Amino acid sequence: MKPTESYVIEKIVRLAEEYGANCLILFGSYAETPSTAGDIDLACDGIRGWKLYEFAGQIENELRIPTDIVPLSPPNKFTRLIERRGKVLYDFRGTA
Repeated sequence: MKPTESYVIEKIVRLAEEYGANCLILFGSYAETPSTAGDIDLACDGIRGWKLYEFAGQIENELRIPTDIVPLSPPNKFTRLIERRGKVLYDFRGTA
């Protein structure tokens, strides 16, 4: 049985916090139609180096859903598009 959308989002946000992310954006098919999505597309800031891909692997291991991850830094045309069109799960950049 496929996990509910709310369960998936809660699990992803909890893991992102554990890994130290300060911004997390859901985009792609899961952001639009989670019931038919084949994977989860995430953009993330605050998790550096290989830890970012370890984070994506942890999501896949725990939820059994293929996960694609894009670093938001450094910004480029693609990341700016994600920031405009994606679903922000949380954003703590620039807050103290």
